[in-house]
Amino acid sequence: MDLGLKGKTALVTGASRGIGFAISQSLAAEGCNLHIVARDEILLKQQAEILSRKFGVDVAPHAHDLSVFEEIEKIGAKCSHVDILINNAGDIPNGNLLSVDRMAWRKGWDLKVYGYVDLTRLVYPGMCQRGSGAIINVIGAAAFNPNAEYIAGCMANIALNMFTQCLGGESMRHGVRVAAVHPGPTISDRHLAHVKERAKKLLGDENRWAELHEKFPAKRAATVSEIADMVVFLASERSSYVSGASITIDGGRTVSRSAS
Repeated sequence: MDLGLKGKTALVTGASRGIGFAISQSLAAEGCNLHIVARDEILLKQQAEILSRKFGVDVAPHAHDLSVFEEIEKIGAKCSHVDILINNAGDIPNGNLLSVDRMAWRKGWDLKVYGYVDLTRLVYPGMCQRGSGAIINVIGAAAFNPNAEYIAGCMANIALNMFTQCLGGESMRHGVRVAAVHPGPTISDRHLAHVKERAKKLLGDENRWAELHEKFPAKRAATVSEIADMVVFLASERSSYVSGASITIDGGRTVSRSAS
């Protein structure tokens, strides 16, 4: 299926690894030129070279900490012309109300909540002026799964879901679409480290981490490519009438929980 993305330009945040890098790969495979953003400058440049060489597209790496507003302003100025914005960067800590201190909570939200909002605010007006564009927010299924041990993340995710709905309900008047993807547990670097830690604690062996996923309806977590493919589809003209909507990708886990 031709997604009509060849020659488009996309900005992907949190793009050096995990879901963000998988999204960058899928976009590049469709012929998109890329601006990729992350904090790790060395890894980011390596990934940019890989993408450019493999897919023959232009890839510009930008090392910025998007929890700092001045850094968001810099990338917004460089990339106000993009056709697609993928908000994906996030690092909200696990923990409950008492274990996540005020500074850790705020820093996590500066990156994932205010980072999404502020970068969108800088890119969105240009899209409106041109009468086209797509903004896809990679959020997380914790928006719909209350968890006292991930309280900062659950609250951030449901706020960003409403952000998507509010903006996406208006943006179509200007030819711009805004949508969201909510991944459940996904085998990324970050998730694997977390689940190995849990396996060591619960099962006595970090290498038994896959057993912790056997309770899921699909008996496994998602792959990063499964998330990336949905993000890229939503960013394409094949989803031209989708705005203000969100797609949960968790193998039926949320529905299974609510039915039990």
